[in-house]
Amino acid sequence: MALPTSYLTSTKNLEGILNSIVGAQAPDKFTTRFLESLDYKSTSDRLIIGVLKSLGFLADDGRPTQRYFDYLDQTQSEVIMAQAIREAYSDLFQINKNANEMAKSEVMNKFKTLSQGQYSESVLDKMALTFTALSSHADFAATSTQKLPTEVTAVEDTSKPVERAESSAKGLAISGLVYNIQLILPESRDPKVYDALFESLKRHLS
Repeated sequence: MALPTSYLTSTKNLEGILNSIVGAQAPDKFTTRFLESLDYKSTSDRLIIGVLKSLGFLADDGRPTQRYFDYLDQTQSEVIMAQAIREAYSDLFQINKNANEMAKSEVMNKFKTLSQGQYSESVLDKMALTFTALSSHADFAATSTQKLPTEVTAVEDTSKPVERAESSAKGLAISGLVYNIQLILPESRDPKVYDALFESLKRHLS
């Protein structure tokens, strides 16, 4: 079950802790002492360590992972957080791909179903609180944006030079090389999307 059991009992300092992490040099190990050096000394604040481990920011021994270092780049911090949440709560996102937009009560009900009644209402409430609070510091729009990649490969023709023929592939044969262009099309049921793509391809090839 991809559902973290680490949670916060209070999220009032979550934003401050995350901002302090970004603004501080990464420690050799993220310990309660390091957290205290950031001026977060309460027992409830210490629970962030378990949450960071469940998100893949810290290894089991508290050492920062590559994801932690990537998070320190403020230009991509929220994107990295969204990726971590999607991975850690993958079962929830399988139920609802926009789980980050769900209300806390909805998240709690989904957690109850996914955990098959293993946790009390109080624990489920804190788990849902933690998820929604983390989601508010993540950029899911950026992680869900899909690009249209174009893969171009060159294959040498050893038989004979390729002539420029009367062909729809005019302009793809250059100096004995045959270029194979593969398009990965987006998922869509709207035929207009594909019409537009093929019309654009036709203009570029003509």
